[in-house]
Amino acid sequence: MKMKIKAKITISGENAELAAIPLMHDNTDTMKTVVTEKNAVTCFESEKIGSVIASVDDYLMNAKVAEDIVKLAVDEDDERE
Repeated sequence: MKMKIKAKITISGENAELAAIPLMHDNTDTMKTVVTEKNAVTCFESEKIGSVIASVDDYLMNAKVAEDIVKLAVDEDDERE
């Protein structure tokens, strides 16, 4: 019996697009990202739970880095105003 394992991560907020678009370049064939005005939703799907776990783990680590970079950029922009 084959199973389909699915996971979904949603990044929300004013700068969701800034954090999510760079992450899309690392998407594999088992991932799909949709970006809207205030949300970025990435879906993961595989027949192997280990593959989904590894993909989600990598994504979250990269999302943390992206979040830190966006925060630095926004803070720097706020200081200039």
